[in-house]
Order: sequence, then structure tokens, then C-alpha cells
Amino acid sequence: MSTFWSAPVLIAGPCVLDRPDVNLRVAEGLAQLGERLALRVVFKGSFDKANRSRRDAPRGPGLEEGLTALAAVRRASGLPVLTDIHEVWQIGPVAEAVDALQIPAFLCRQTDLLVAAGRSGRPVNIKKGQWMAPQEMAGAVEKVRSDESHSIAVTERGTFFGYGDLVVDMRSFRQLRRVCGTPVLFDATHAVQRPGLGEMGSSAGAREHVPALARAAAAAGADGWFIETHVDPAASLSDAESIWPLAELDGLLERTVAVWHASREQGVPAWSTR
Repeated sequence: MSTFWSAPVLIAGPCVLDRPDVNLRVAEGLAQLGERLALRVVFKGSFDKANRSRRDAPRGPGLEEGLTALAAVRRASGLPVLTDIHEVWQIGPVAEAVDALQIPAFLCRQTDLLVAAGRSGRPVNIKKGQWMAPQEMAGAVEKVRSDESHSIAVTERGTFFGYGDLVVDMRSFRQLRRVCGTPVLFDATHAVQRPGLGEMGSSAGAREHVPALARAAAAAGADGWFIETHVDPAASLSDAESIWPLAELDGLLERTVAVWHASREQGVPAWSTR
């Protein structure tokens, strides 16, 4: 079995790929953090945010420029890189350029997309839909696992709580691992979104809750974290109210990783590739 998702793992980076200098500053900071905290770090950046609140909202650099940017990040930082896919036709060129693929939460039931991602042979991270119970994700995993890819992770990102809010059920980490048979990660920044409550219907956010939720997930059995980060969150092209400042990420993760190790010492299991 692949060790790509060996715990503890961190998927992190800007929500949308930014200017080259910003991407590299984030990647270099993440590489240093990963070395200091003994974390496996995967750089994440989207070349296209296809799911936007408005037609004129920024979407990113596009496929060709985005894959070039990810290649530059990998060369400069030495980190593996991940990006999300939205349509089957994207998988071929993307899989050639990155180390892992990601299925967005809103697309986690798209059978053709999941099967094609599995056929790529790349590790796949599937974000759990905000409307789905943990046991429903077993079907998504089987669609990917049915072909060439057996290196799969599932990411919990919260559940709709009425209109414009999300909550995180900490029981879901063990439930997801049991029904999916995969490592389970926690998306600490999307979990604090306030969907539709921002300006002109965009997503607002409550960034102040990220540390507590990240630590709670560490104690509850998560195998790692997904944290979007930026050198200047206010300037981020997406999710400006929930993305975490790069300058504060080291402190957040130092405490979170300490909780993760303490919980393992108390018998909370981690995903094992042995």
C-alpha cells in the first residue's frame, strides 16, 4: 500500500494559485514547517475554482498556466503538489503534472470523474460533501478504488447546519476510516466557512475557530489536516475570511501536532500503511 498519505500529513497552500512569488513564499514556508514538525506536507493550489458564487468571481490562472505554476513550486520547494479536478478531460494533463488529484466536495458523487481519477494511477483525496453522512462516502471511495488507484484519502470538511453555516461532527473521523478503509483528513479552513453570507452571496468565514477545530480533530482521530494558507489572507482570490495566515501557521500546527501525538499515546489509532 502507498505511503503517500502517511500520518501525520498536511495538505496546504493558497485556495487559488496566486502570483509566482506568492506561491513560492507559501511553499517555502510549508517546507520549513514540515521539516521542523516532522509532517508530510503536500502543496495544494487550484488552477480553476469552477464553483464560484458569481459569474465574474476570480477563478484562477487556468489549466496550462496553473500546471506550470505547480511545477515551479515542486522544483523550488521539493514538495509534492496536489490540485483539484472538475471534469474528466482535465485528468490526463493534470495527472502528468502533479503528484496527487483532489475531488472537490460538490463533485464527490460524480461517478465518471471518480472512476477516471482512479484510472490515473495518482493518489486521490476525496472531499466529503457537506450534505453527506460518513457512511455514504464508502461509495465514492469504491468508485476510485475500482481501477488503478489504491492510494486514497477522504477529507471531512463539515456538514451543513441550516442556511449559511457548517458544523463538524468529531465522530466522523473514526466512522469514515471504518467504512472507507482509508486515511481521514480534516479541512480546518473550509469547515469555518459561512456559505452565502458574504458580500453578494459569497462565502463568509470565522477564521478564529480554525485552531480549536484542528486540535479537536487531532484528538478525535484525524490522520492529518487540509489548511488553506496565504501570506496575506485579505488579498486571497478566494475564501479570504477563512484562509489561515502563513505567518501564524507554525504556531497553530505546533500545538495541533502535539495534540495528535498525545492522543496516539493514549490509544487513539492512526492510519497505518504497514
